[in-house]
Amino acid sequence: MPARAPGTNGWRANGFRNLAITLIVSWLLLFVFLPNLMIIMTSFMTRDHSSLISLVFSLDSYGRLLDPLYVKVLGHSLLMAGLATLLCLIVGYPFAFIIARLPARVRPLMLFLVIVPFWTNSLIRTYALKVVLGTKGLLNTLLLSVGLIEQPLRIMFTEVAVIIGLVYILLPFMVLPLYSAIDKLDGRLLEAARDLGAGAPARFFRIILPLTLPGIVAGCLLVFLPALGMFYVSDLLGGAKNLLIGNIIKTQFLNIRDWPFGAATSVTLTVLMAGMMYLYYRAAKMLNRKVSIDD
Repeated sequence: MPARAPGTNGWRANGFRNLAITLIVSWLLLFVFLPNLMIIMTSFMTRDHSSLISLVFSLDSYGRLLDPLYVKVLGHSLLMAGLATLLCLIVGYPFAFIIARLPARVRPLMLFLVIVPFWTNSLIRTYALKVVLGTKGLLNTLLLSVGLIEQPLRIMFTEVAVIIGLVYILLPFMVLPLYSAIDKLDGRLLEAARDLGAGAPARFFRIILPLTLPGIVAGCLLVFLPALGMFYVSDLLGGAKNLLIGNIIKTQFLNIRDWPFGAATSVTLTVLMAGMMYLYYRAAKMLNRKVSIDD
């Protein structure tokens, strides 16, 4: 057999690596960088009724964001996203803690059940919620049948319905990072605290909560940031009186055809999200530094 040329495997590995890097960079440039660059450029243009945008530099679109109407919508969006994040944390933390403390053979099944909703489009799941929350829906039918209420509850097209929809869709994004953080807890620390006389509240607030804080922050970001832009949840469950900032962006692009203002709103939302990600990065860095000093 002819001897294989030395370095052939290394050359092939380098070639495959370079090809993979080239494809990834090309994909990011084509489908991430260029679209975002176009949005940023459009936000500084002027609206044109015939051709959508006119290549005339203007800051009017950003100035319109200071209008009390849009400031109110932004504040409402932050409030709704914050409430949904808080509820996801309240429900998701004990759920993730229970999963992390289950026997090893049961955990994969529970995590599988958490991930199963991702197999169905979130828009379809939102439509399914209308069947549950409607005046003649499953929830009211059940409550009426057991005698808990005398008249159907009006949940649809309210803020409550929007928050229920956001929590229903985004809860797995809270559970997974919390489970990852809780699963890494060193049980010996809890045992030592118990031996030293620390009660359950002291062990939770002094050991468990600080050590799982990165998972809490990561889960909150994974829920809060998407919640700001889920316009279809507000459209289907909240009606016209419960708008999110994502509804403004969708309306400007698809209905009013004011692309510069829609782009300016989108850029502002992106900057807001980037600022929150930076705060998370700084908080995680400070926490790691504190843990290193304590060690």
